[in-house]
Amino acid sequence: MRLIVDLNDETNELKETQFHTIEELLQHAAEVENVPQDAELSVTFVTLSRIQEINKEYRGKDRPTDVISFAMEEQGEGEIEVQGVDMPPMLGDIIISIEKAAEQAEEYGHSFMRELGFLAVHGFLHLLGYDHETNEEDEELMYKKQREILDSYGLKRA
Repeated sequence: MRLIVDLNDETNELKETQFHTIEELLQHAAEVENVPQDAELSVTFVTLSRIQEINKEYRGKDRPTDVISFAMEEQGEGEIEVQGVDMPPMLGDIIISIEKAAEQAEEYGHSFMRELGFLAVHGFLHLLGYDHETNEEDEELMYKKQREILDSYGLKRA
C-alpha cells in the first residue's frame, strides 16, 4: 500500500465496507497522483454540528460544510521548513460531514458512497495542493482530476 490511512468515524454510522471503499479509493488516488510511498493522512467522519464548529474555529465561517482539509506539508508565511531524514510525508487531515454527504447525495441523485468518495478525493487533492478557489484554471484542473480518479476507480455519477 502506498498510503498509511487513519480512518475515524466519530458518528459510528459507517459500515466496515464503506471504510474499506474509502481507503481503497484513496490508495487509488495516491497511485494516480504519484504520492510517495508511506505518505500518511487521516480521514475523520463527523456530525453536521461538529463540522460547523471546525469551520467556524479554523475558517471563520459559522455554517456547516461538507469537507475540510488541513494540509500538513503546506508552509505558511513566516514558517520555517522542517526537514527530516527520509521521513515519509504527512499529508494532513480530511474531515467529512456524514450528514452533509447524505444530503448532497440525495440532492445530486447519486449514491451516498459516490458522494462520500467524491468528498474524500476532493479533500485529498486539497492536501496535495490543488485549489479551486484561486482561479478558474485551477478549479477546472481540480475538478477534472476528481472526475478522472472517481471514474477510473468506478464511482461514477448516476
